Amino acid sequence: MTDQPEIKPAEGRLGVLLPGFGAVATTFVAGVEAARQGIAEPIGSLTQLNTIRLGKRTEERTPLIRDFVPLASLDQLVFGAWDPIADDGYDSALGAGVLDRRHLDPLEDFLRSVKPMPAVFHKDYVRRLDGNNVKSGATKMELAEALREDIRRFREENECDRLVMVWCGSTEIFLRTGPVHETLEAFEEGLRSSDPNISPSMIYAYAAVLEGIPYANGAPNLSVDIPALEQAAIERGVPVAGKDFKTGQTLMKTILAPGLKARMLGIDGWFSTNILGNRDGAVLDDPDSFKTKEESKLGVLEHILQPEMYPELYGKLYHKVRINYYPPRGDNKEGWDNIDITGWMGYGMQIKVDFLCRDSILAAPIVLDLALFLDLAGRTGMKGIQEWLSFYFKSPQVAEGLYPEHDLFIQHKKLKNTLRWIGGEEPLTHLGTEYYDYE
Repeated sequence: MTDQPEIKPAEGRLGVLLPGFGAVATTFVAGVEAARQGIAEPIGSLTQLNTIRLGKRTEERTPLIRDFVPLASLDQLVFGAWDPIADDGYDSALGAGVLDRRHLDPLEDFLRSVKPMPAVFHKDYVRRLDGNNVKSGATKMELAEALREDIRRFREENECDRLVMVWCGSTEIFLRTGPVHETLEAFEEGLRSSDPNISPSMIYAYAAVLEGIPYANGAPNLSVDIPALEQAAIERGVPVAGKDFKTGQTLMKTILAPGLKARMLGIDGWFSTNILGNRDGAVLDDPDSFKTKEESKLGVLEHILQPEMYPELYGKLYHKVRINYYPPRGDNKEGWDNIDITGWMGYGMQIKVDFLCRDSILAAPIVLDLALFLDLAGRTGMKGIQEWLSFYFKSPQVAEGLYPEHDLFIQHKKLKNTLRWIGGEEPLTHLGTEYYDYE
């Protein structure tokens, strides 16, 4: 354990920049303002509601996380966004259909004040989405420079002391890392030549890292998780994290699968299907965008269950994921799971889960926590990949050579132990021998 880091104070305004100003981002912004006005509680947010145990159980020290480490307060947050659709925050939220008018109307003036800047966007990467609020440039480097200018202007006009960026945009087509992603020099040359393997989300990530802004990727597409930007983030002292917000069905998998594995129950098959509408459903109706999401979802069980270590229990697991676009459902996604498990003497059992969830309602507090924790990481001098934030992602970003930890409970313990370290407290092992006399 290294010494407690020095933490710069959370003074002044914190700008939260949001590439993508659809259902998730507008629900997040509206929820923060509702909490500031006392209209609604920030339910689902660890930074606002969760406590953290310090020391022995007998010491009864359990402050709120926000009282233990110096986080920016909700009153310090200001919001900026980019989107290919020019709707302001109120019209965008109304169109997304997540929040009721009883919540939106009292926030109308505030939400209308948040207007998206023209986006870096191209239909080659998100084919089922269109809009006219789009930047133009001769090369992708020109687009990156335009984003950096947006960032500087936003910082100055809103008198921000610090900024963070959280990608809330749509899922892009599936891309693999290649030579253009290996070094910053190769990546910048690719920007100048408008290499097709550089997507809009990578351009946002590049702009953030070059401007020294912590960046989180809330979608499954390749973004900041390429060698060029990971190394640039370390060299520039920028915290980064990703990817793909852990909300509905995958959240349930990372809760259920660790429990079944802990009891050494076998799993023969796990069939998952989703129906959803909204912009996200329309985008994922494109097979190439679905491929990106599928990769994110399928890796979860393999890493949790470790079939190579327990071949008799999980070696023949059949895992299938389906996403179906169904416009009438809107943002109220239904995730249905059938799990075939095996118990004592090989007898089979079944578990069926029908999760009628609201994707953006589950994602909004994640955006808030990531913004505040990444800002804390930046003020603490933490740089590069922030694996301790894996708790929030379907496909946690980790250093090369490591496998990602998907078990929600291990992720939660890692997050809180990191906060204890930041705050100068000992990590908890939960060993408990100090309470008992074994001699």
